[in-house]
Amino acid sequence: MKIMKIKLNTLNDANSLVKTIDKYDYDIDAVCGRYVIDAKSIMGLLSLGIPKEIFIVIHTNNKDVISKFEEDIFKWKVEE
Repeated sequence: MKIMKIKLNTLNDANSLVKTIDKYDYDIDAVCGRYVIDAKSIMGLLSLGIPKEIFIVIHTNNKDVISKFEEDIFKWKVEE
């Protein structure tokens, strides 16, 4: 499992993120406060509000998949 903080600024950001992570065959969650939703759901992401910083959690221990996932979502990543 890997947790990354990202920021979605626009509806296009949310849409692009869903399209990017939809190709992964792993469970991927978006976490905002006490809410945990399926990050592959555009309606779920939009229900969190935009602009918003959220945490993305990919549920795998495969280092190659995690590395590729980090590259794919780099443009939304927020440094903590």
